[in-house]
Amino acid sequence: MALKHIGLAAALLASTMLGTVPARADGTVKVGVLQSLSGTMAISEVPLEDAELLAISQLNAKGGVLGKQIVPVEEDGASDPSTFAQKATKLLQEDKVVTVFGGWTSSSRKAMLPVFQRLHGLLWYPVQFEGNECSPNIMYSGAQPNQQALPALTWAEQKGYKKIFLIGSDYVYPRTANLILKKHIAHDGLTLSGEEYVPLGGTDFSSIVAEIQKAGPDIIINTLNGDSNVSFFKQMAAAGLTPDKLPVMSFSIAEPEAKAMGPSLLAGSYTSWNYYQSLPGQTNADFVAAYKAKYGADSVVDDPMVHGYVDVEEWAAAVTKAGTFDPKAVRNAAVALGFEDSPLGSVKFAPNLSMVQTGYIGELQPDGQFKIIWTSPGPITPQPYDALTFPGKSCVAHTAF
Repeated sequence: MALKHIGLAAALLASTMLGTVPARADGTVKVGVLQSLSGTMAISEVPLEDAELLAISQLNAKGGVLGKQIVPVEEDGASDPSTFAQKATKLLQEDKVVTVFGGWTSSSRKAMLPVFQRLHGLLWYPVQFEGNECSPNIMYSGAQPNQQALPALTWAEQKGYKKIFLIGSDYVYPRTANLILKKHIAHDGLTLSGEEYVPLGGTDFSSIVAEIQKAGPDIIINTLNGDSNVSFFKQMAAAGLTPDKLPVMSFSIAEPEAKAMGPSLLAGSYTSWNYYQSLPGQTNADFVAAYKAKYGADSVVDDPMVHGYVDVEEWAAAVTKAGTFDPKAVRNAAVALGFEDSPLGSVKFAPNLSMVQTGYIGELQPDGQFKIIWTSPGPITPQPYDALTFPGKSCVAHTAF
């Protein structure tokens, strides 16, 4: 029975019970776009939101989805987990969006998770994270640890680096990612030279730089997020520890951060991602050209941005396949889509709701772009639970919603 034929109160009740929100009668459908537009994470999340909005505008130019124009409802998570939870609640309850794209830090995602479970919503999360989570209400397109952190460690071992220093922001992603790395460092007979954390947004690295100098590692694995990276690399350089003297492998620095910080500060450092702007292929070239046309010829794109862009495309393809905006039906359709061409290359969602994708290691060049120096043998199947760290735990297809 169509909701327009019953009273408003009953319609809202039925919508909540079904776990879906109908498309609007005016020929539009609303989606949420929830990123940090202020605070320490804005340096990374503003470009990510731009990429999500680009995908929406391109879909609208092609006629929208199921004949509906997509209306993005934008909210600022303000680099604060509680704000993310509040804004997610607003988007689902007040704005009646059919899905939400957004989040960056694991703290923000974990704050939003109970909101999406309670209100039967679907979040598309585009950033690498620590794994150890598998919710039926989240599509995890960002890298699992076996798609980013562990390939980085494999590459370091292949280079002969045996003494490893871990540094990160003090919240769930760096802590858990480094827990996984430590298990593999010990398993592979490597040496942990040190492990230090600073508060998210922290700027004082004087004691940590001194500890690094004393420990003498072969390489630093860096899970700092946001603008803390600016202070870290500047203070390392002031101590004479430039990337050409002490390699640094970062998991949250990409093309926009390199541009904002200045490529000269980071040149020669390494990153591990599933996408670089320099990737070959016409689909990627078209994406980069479209982004530059919309946001400026000097704009750059990165891994989380393209994941946000692809999330919107995958959502639209899943809606079309399902023939409905119902979140549960869309989620199931997304898993059934199979491999699709994207700027990332061929990607698909596995039954555990994470993305199958290729791993890359890049070296930052003086022009701010990354030279790809290592590629995984093929697309890597996501493993949300690392076998060494969480033995016996696995993530399977979910039907609950």
